[in-house]
Amino acid sequence: MKFPSVLVMVFAVSILASEVQAADAGKKRPMQIDDLFKFKRVADPQISPDGKHVVYQVTTVDLEGNKSSTALFLAATDGKTPPKQLTNPNGKKDTHPRWSPDGRTILFESTRGGTGQLYTIQPFAGGEATKITSVSTGAGTAIWSPDGKAIAFVSNVRPEFSELPFAEADKKNAEADKAAEDNPVKAKTFTKLFYRHWDSYVEDKRGHLFVITAKDGGWSEPHNCTPGDRDAYPNSTTFSVGDDFTFTPDSKHLVFAAAPGDGNEAWSTNYDLCRVRINNNKGPQSGRKPTEWESLTEGNKAADNGPRFSPDGKKLAYRAQKKAGYEADKWELYVVDVKPDGTFSGAPKSLTGTLIVTDGTYRESGQAKPEADDLAVNEFAWQTNEGLAFVADKEGRSFIYHMPIEGGKAHVNRPQGGSSNSVSFSADGNANAFIQVAMDSPSEVYTSRTIQKDMYVMCISHANDALLAELDRPRPESVKVKVEGGDMQMWILKPPGFDPAKKWPVAFLVHGGPQGAWEDGWSFRWNPQAWAAQGYVVALPNPRGSTGFGQKFVDEIAGDWGGKCYRDLVAGLDYVEKLPYVDKDRIGAAGASFGGYMMDWFAVNDIAKRFKCLITHCSVYNFESMWGTTDELWFDEWEHQGLPWEKPGSYSEFSPHKRAGELAKHKTPMLVVHNDLDFRCPIGQGHELFTALQRQKVPSRFVNFPDEGHWVTKPKNSQHWHKEVFAWLTKYAPPGGK
Repeated sequence: MKFPSVLVMVFAVSILASEVQAADAGKKRPMQIDDLFKFKRVADPQISPDGKHVVYQVTTVDLEGNKSSTALFLAATDGKTPPKQLTNPNGKKDTHPRWSPDGRTILFESTRGGTGQLYTIQPFAGGEATKITSVSTGAGTAIWSPDGKAIAFVSNVRPEFSELPFAEADKKNAEADKAAEDNPVKAKTFTKLFYRHWDSYVEDKRGHLFVITAKDGGWSEPHNCTPGDRDAYPNSTTFSVGDDFTFTPDSKHLVFAAAPGDGNEAWSTNYDLCRVRINNNKGPQSGRKPTEWESLTEGNKAADNGPRFSPDGKKLAYRAQKKAGYEADKWELYVVDVKPDGTFSGAPKSLTGTLIVTDGTYRESGQAKPEADDLAVNEFAWQTNEGLAFVADKEGRSFIYHMPIEGGKAHVNRPQGGSSNSVSFSADGNANAFIQVAMDSPSEVYTSRTIQKDMYVMCISHANDALLAELDRPRPESVKVKVEGGDMQMWILKPPGFDPAKKWPVAFLVHGGPQGAWEDGWSFRWNPQAWAAQGYVVALPNPRGSTGFGQKFVDEIAGDWGGKCYRDLVAGLDYVEKLPYVDKDRIGAAGASFGGYMMDWFAVNDIAKRFKCLITHCSVYNFESMWGTTDELWFDEWEHQGLPWEKPGSYSEFSPHKRAGELAKHKTPMLVVHNDLDFRCPIGQGHELFTALQRQKVPSRFVNFPDEGHWVTKPKNSQHWHKEVFAWLTKYAPPGGK
């Protein structure tokens, strides 16, 4: 299948914008903290079946009101008319828009009535949105059946009521929730693990799939298709790729990514693709294999997810890993022949295990240069019956790759700046919508359309043009640092008004994960532009464990957090200190999650004396206590290759708490941020670290958010977080060129 050079015009747009900005930088101002809350947050673009329109969501932050609101917008793919707001959520959130197969109706989720419920709106017929569900436990993540006569959605319900008729079960769920809310005793009782996750208590509720069908001009009562004591939807975002379930081509069954059964979901990554009829009313039997949930991928003991049927319904594509228990294993894209009811009629085949990429960015005698590439598949979508597109990370950015179903070969065009994701296609595959984002600009919706064999690419959302025009936003520079076995990629972002003749302080930032990466993208939590605008050169290294540099590079951090990765970061710091414009006496370091761990590890090693201060957010400080208090046990057990009593040395070797006495030796001032609702890196990690710092009279400050989880997301809290962090940095490594 031949793929056009769909992103060439994006290159031109990026170059032009940078040139204009550089020429006009003197008239612009640096970003301020409060600017982060003025940006519109654009997400989830969905192109219409006819390729003429895109619906997407835009979140607006009310900083003074300490809240946000999300509305749906509609834009023409040709960009000839300005976007228009499609819904008014009245201060609430309208999200997850999905077009009906005939392109007349948009289905979405809204909290405008309190709990999330499903609504529909006909964008070209006028009128208001219509509410189509009333489920006491809420309804979300809804999708259409291929024939447009049914809708499936997710709701978290009590499994003991799940085989009852809907009205009776819903009443019992509502009564149980009300009784718990009214009861002055707030005790919680648990009988199995995974009772809490990320930032909330799951208790014994399960994510089940429900279906409503068209009836008498409206919709039927919901029917629970997956009753029983097992999640029919990923209970960890680690194993979610968006819509993790789908109708079969005959519209009579659902194929979905089911969480591990048998009560081991806290330490297993064995997500299976399962299949049920939409009128199923039987759940898995206790202690037995679920006979009504047919597993389509039972042979794979690692994770499978993201089922997507081809437009003609003859093939199914999905993602899968190979190593059981390893959440950061390479995700490969598989395709298998199927029957209309979704059952396999052939053997699944990996399309991306061995991959040759034709990169349209680089030309030799007018021909694209093919090269082997080791890519892990993030999201993906069918373009036509003959080909798919997928998003993958590559060297600090993410790109959209196109490939035929024969597999083994893919084509990509890389914009000169930024990253691409969230791709969706029109029914004929000739038009698509996607998100384009960069370190100097937040997400916007772009479209590419084929007209008489020519491809046209343009931004159609323009949600942040006015604010961006005010700001001096430098572009990052990608550099290579020599490390053991090769090179490490690192971003260098200079501050607005940078003068190379002066000496500048540095903010040395370490990303989380550890299987993640600093990308040429945008974040509203850790935003490099905001740090640079304070008057710092920002260094963003991608050491061992970072994604987008091949699976071997990812794997090399397992069980070795304080080893090669640490030495990579030391090499990165060496590189930064040698830059002619860097003041090595004004360098501070910061990081969150794994990045926070590395701050704790820095603090107990000799590198500490090279930093004027450290900032650690929701870190891992004590591997031994972390195992028994974190939510996702599979992560710790893979990293340490066993349980604490089986591998005690592994849990202690690189644990900062074992070297706590070194804190007094270096006395590097440390800001500790940790949150009560962080169940990934529980609050005790922060308490232990701060106690060790204070006991040894190391200059330190503990900022605690009792109403936040692993991140700080509430607007006022986020504003306060930035003020605390930048004040600490300013105190010990003052900003600005000298």
